[in-house]
Order: sequence, then C-alpha cells, then structure tokens
Amino acid sequence: MTRRELLRLGGSVLAANALQGATPADVTLTLSRFAVELGPGKTIRTVGYNGQVPGPLIRFTEGKTVSVDVINQTSEPEMVHWHGFHIPPDVDGAHEEGTPMVQGRDRRRYTFTPNPTGTRWYHAHAMAGHDLTKGTYSGQFGMAIIEPSGTGGQGNPARFDQDVPIILHDWDPFFSSDHEMDVDYRLSSINGKMLGAGDPVRVKRGQRVLFRVLNASATLQHRLALPGHSFDVIALDGNAVARPGRVPVLDLAPGERVDAIVEMNAPGVWVFGEEDAKLRGAGCGIVVEYGGAVGKPQWAHPAPFTWDYMLWGQAAEQPSANPVPLVIEPRSDGNLWAINGKSYPKTDPFFVKPGIRNRLIFDNRSDMAHPVHLHRHTFEITRYAGKPTSGVFKDVVVVPAKSVVEADLMAMNPGPSLFHCHQQFHMDFGFMALMQYER
Repeated sequence: MTRRELLRLGGSVLAANALQGATPADVTLTLSRFAVELGPGKTIRTVGYNGQVPGPLIRFTEGKTVSVDVINQTSEPEMVHWHGFHIPPDVDGAHEEGTPMVQGRDRRRYTFTPNPTGTRWYHAHAMAGHDLTKGTYSGQFGMAIIEPSGTGGQGNPARFDQDVPIILHDWDPFFSSDHEMDVDYRLSSINGKMLGAGDPVRVKRGQRVLFRVLNASATLQHRLALPGHSFDVIALDGNAVARPGRVPVLDLAPGERVDAIVEMNAPGVWVFGEEDAKLRGAGCGIVVEYGGAVGKPQWAHPAPFTWDYMLWGQAAEQPSANPVPLVIEPRSDGNLWAINGKSYPKTDPFFVKPGIRNRLIFDNRSDMAHPVHLHRHTFEITRYAGKPTSGVFKDVVVVPAKSVVEADLMAMNPGPSLFHCHQQFHMDFGFMALMQYER
C-alpha cells in the first residue's frame, strides 16, 4: 500500500468514526445496488439512492445550512453532485474541484448552505467511459428544490394548485455503432416508470399545475407534449425567465430543467410524453388523468415548433465584458473532444476576473450540438446564434453545431469550477476543463 493510499484510508476511517454518535443529518442518501421494475417484465439492476429511482425529492430552504450524509454501500468510490447550487467546491460533488470522494463501503458528511432558489437536482459525477452502468447512465439522480426562506418549504401555493416533478431517464444503454461512439437505449421512463406502468398524474378541471421537468438522461435530448394543453414556461434551469411565454412542447437537453404551468382545461385521459414515437414507445411518458375521466390514454402529435431560448428573453445588447474564449472541436482522430485545443485531463484551466461580468464565448466548431454546463454558477445568455438577448439565466445551455453562444458570468463564487458537456459520453472523452478565478 502506498503512502497516499494509506492516508486516504486513514482519512476515510476518521471521517466514518467522526459520524458515529454525531447529530443526525438533515438528509441521508444511501447508495446501493438494487433492482428497479420500470414496467411489467422490465427490470433493471442499477445503483441508486435510498433504494428508489428517482432518489428522494429533497426540499431545502435558501440560506439554511444543512448536513447531508452520503453512505456508500457499493464497492466503488462515488460522488453526489449538487447541480445548480452555488456552494463551495469542496462540497459541490466533483473530485476535480476538490470534493472528497465517498469510498466504497464508507460514508461522509457534507455541510453547505443551499442557494439560489429554484428547481435543482443531484446526480452521480463519475467518469463512465465505455462502462454504460456508471455515472448518469445509472439510477443515481433526483430532484432538489430550494425554496425561498419564509415560505415554510412549500413555495407560494397561490400560484399553482399542484407541484408535480417530471423526471426523464433512459435505460439499458448500448453502443449503436461499431466504433462505440453512439449510445442508444432500449427503455425510457418518467419518474422511474415506463408509460402506463406508474400512477397517473391526477388533476381536476380548472387547476393550475406546475410541472417541474428535469432531463436526467445521460445523453439524449427530449421533446415533450401534452395533447390539448399548452405550457406557460416560467423558469429555465430553476431561474425565473424575463418574459414568460406559452409553448406547445418542452425541449430539454441532458441536465436542463423547465418549470411550466399548465391550465387544466381539456378533460380526458392523456399521454404526457415524448414527441418521438420510438422513445415514447420505449416508455418515455406518463398518464395525466382528469377526475371522473375514463378510457385509454390519448396521444396526438403536436404541430411543428422550434424551441428557442430567446422566446423568454429580451432582445437587448449587453455592455461589454471580459472575453473568455472556449473553442469546442473534435480531436483529429475524431474520437476525443477538445476545449481550446486540448482534451481533458490535459485541458488548460480558463480564468475569469472576480467581481465583474465575464463573457464566456462557446465557439462550437463541431458538427454536433453540445449541452454545456458550468458548476457552482449561473450565467446569462447574451448572444445566441448571432442574436443578442438578455434575461435568460441558465447553468446548462445547448450550443448548436457550427455556432457561437455567448453568456455572461458574474464571478462571485471563488474556487475551481468544472465546465463540461452534460452529454456523459462527451464529458468522459475529453470535453471538460476547470474554470479558475484570477488572483
């Protein structure tokens, strides 16, 4: 055993011993391997939290410090990333930033103050590579909601009658090409069940239902529709939009969230599901059932619609900011991704200036769209595919192929922050770098 391994083992033992007899944690997440029945005859073995998929819905209060115990009952080191939280790097849940891993058969307590308010989530942050059972391919995901202080943990009930999480995930992945670069799936679920296998969302006519939609897929983008209804989008990635708007479909890349209110004014039994028939047939849907309605769930394909972040922003030029170029391109062998000419772990860190606006320039020179994510920060989209905008704040943004997206970041949360593609396979093969603050 090397000195480093001995020190790591000793630190793990001390951490575990320190928890013995300690005050109970506010939240406990236990990682274990178990079987998930997605539907009749469709059972998957996976690693997840607290023996359920998705993991427990966690409600925090902004500004109220919490402790989270992570108990790892597996044999592999694991990590829980708090996606969308503005918290220190040592608890964010990325070992590249300095968060300690939870070793196999060990436990660790993390303490942090949740902020900002909004729909957030938590998930595994491990490299999977060619092992399609690890990381975000697994059942390690769940929704977290940070409520404003003074609301009793329930938000503002006057705005809506029901608060319904909708969590998408794809299962049983496989490589769909000979060169093992394309991942496909045999099964999909919403809230851990295939279409028709779980309880329906039960509503009443005249209700306003807030759907908090999260795409927890490792690699797939999803488009959802609810026939006979429209979505009033009020937040993207948990952040209130400048100009709420009504749309017929919701479009989410991996890691993205959309909060949308639906006026329940079309009684019946409906399929709230994936626009793509293949994915919907694989299970990506949930039944919405009005009180008193009976019959087979109905589906109708929505009219063509182009999803555009600028629908929820203001067309306005932003003042100049410190430019931070981030060139995205495939390596010459076509198998690895590069940021500013290098692939992780050889990528150079990029630097932002503290206390001012920094303009992240996502220059995608590849033939694929990429959902890029920055840890521990929220950025404002300022130019999308050549058009100026403001008022759209996100932590994941899809950068179209052969396109440039600009986003402004107020550098107010010091420490290393991970930047990567939220498409797991892209992250695993080079698409990752660290953002640092200038001194």
